[in-house]
Amino acid sequence: MQTKYDSAKTTSLENYGIKNDNIHWNLSPEKLVQICLDKNQGSLASSGALAVNTGKFTGRSPKDRFIVKDEISADRVWWDGNINQPFDEAKFDTLYNKVVAYLSTKELYARDAFAVADKTYQVPLRVVTELPWVSLFAYNMFIRPKKEELENFSPEWIVLQAPSFMAVPDRDGTRQENFTILSFKRKVVLIGGSGYTGEVKKGIFSALNFTLPVFKKTFPMHCSANQGEKGDTAIFFGLSGTGKTTLSADKNRRLIGDDEHGWTPDNKIFNIEGGCYAKVIDLSAEKEPEIFGAIKKGALLENVIFKKDTNEVDFEDVSITQNTRVSYPIHHIENIKVPSIGENPKNIFFLTADAFGVLPPISKLTPGQAAYHFISGYTAKVAGTEEGVNEPLPSFSACFGAPFMPLHPTKYAEMLSAKMKETNVNVWLVNTGWTGGPYGIGNRMKLKYTRAMINAALDGKLNDVEYVNHPIFKLAMPTSCESVPTEVLSPKDTWSDKEAYDAKANELAKSFHKNFETFKDLANAEILNGAPIQ
Repeated sequence: MQTKYDSAKTTSLENYGIKNDNIHWNLSPEKLVQICLDKNQGSLASSGALAVNTGKFTGRSPKDRFIVKDEISADRVWWDGNINQPFDEAKFDTLYNKVVAYLSTKELYARDAFAVADKTYQVPLRVVTELPWVSLFAYNMFIRPKKEELENFSPEWIVLQAPSFMAVPDRDGTRQENFTILSFKRKVVLIGGSGYTGEVKKGIFSALNFTLPVFKKTFPMHCSANQGEKGDTAIFFGLSGTGKTTLSADKNRRLIGDDEHGWTPDNKIFNIEGGCYAKVIDLSAEKEPEIFGAIKKGALLENVIFKKDTNEVDFEDVSITQNTRVSYPIHHIENIKVPSIGENPKNIFFLTADAFGVLPPISKLTPGQAAYHFISGYTAKVAGTEEGVNEPLPSFSACFGAPFMPLHPTKYAEMLSAKMKETNVNVWLVNTGWTGGPYGIGNRMKLKYTRAMINAALDGKLNDVEYVNHPIFKLAMPTSCESVPTEVLSPKDTWSDKEAYDAKANELAKSFHKNFETFKDLANAEILNGAPIQ
């Protein structure tokens, strides 16, 4: 079936069980946007970007993510019962057949793409969806094949996304109507009941977080990365809201990628993606000019609100969700590394938004401390970010990306420690959170100070300054840094009530120890020694 939108058909989907001629193959962004407008599935913002609403789900649903337990996964996946939940193989096969039967009756959009910029490790993908803007998202977020690469394209992994298909939990083995299920044997990411695009992106990332270390001896990382003029690569780990995308988008450094990377055995850093997926809450041209400028024709805005009687986005409006997002191809950022591959990193930054105002704004970590804080993956939730959160709460996500890590966190931490020792890379803990007191009393660390400290680390200006150790967390804190007031560098000095600081620091240290109980039996002595004092 040909329509006014169609490009050349590449193949059928019958080998996946989808018997359907109503398939649009590898449509251009322009055609996909036009389809969305024709079907009233989106609106054009004043910037030229397409704005859509993802429906019931405006974020991932981690409790509804499963991994098929089979001969490949059974003895390798960390079945913690919370993040990596097993799914019966027979039930998966039955549910898969139901989904492909459903998709056989719908108008579909198929997209061929690659994950991983380094061709040695590159993975061909196929994304099949019933929503045209999800196909646009896949175009933006994955690596776009050249025309000649599409001629004999053979995908290794396939994503089947059926947002209108609802599971019956008692019958299908899911928790509720929506689900994301990974099968490492069949190399399928099966998504139903959710239109949130992040499930597509993170489904593939979760798959590679298993296959890269197990089969390719490559360390997968939930991080951003950039490269300086001298070829020095920097890596930024951090959970949502800590500044990972913001701090890696630096006009003086070339962006390699903003979220997902691999570190190869021969010490190259490659971007897994071909685009960026940035939060846009409170976005402004003044604070984040690179990201703001990337929101133009071809970009996809999710769950934003326009200012009254206009098509101008109100980035402060969170009436739909605080998780407002934009996806865009990486070339929407002017200063990028092409191809998206960097040399061995010289500096790694762990970003945390400590709402308790306890951690130093920057500190240098030993290999043991780096592994400990990597496994911990600490940040803090503040009031209003989630229902029921009325005061700051510590939040831990192993490896700064627990929902996407199928192996035990110590496996990834050991890979990081080995890389640190092999390459002599510097690892820094950077607090982008509060100073002068906890949330509600202190203030958020100024972005200009954070950038100054990171630049000082990148330029080697913190190599020869004096350091003192934090009395509880044992972190090495510089006593001076260019363009940063000295008192800012020691968190206790910014508090008017020193006893209150000590109490809060001890309270946070206890939270670290409690969280680490899950991992300590598999952690070596060096990692355990990286913990704060009890």
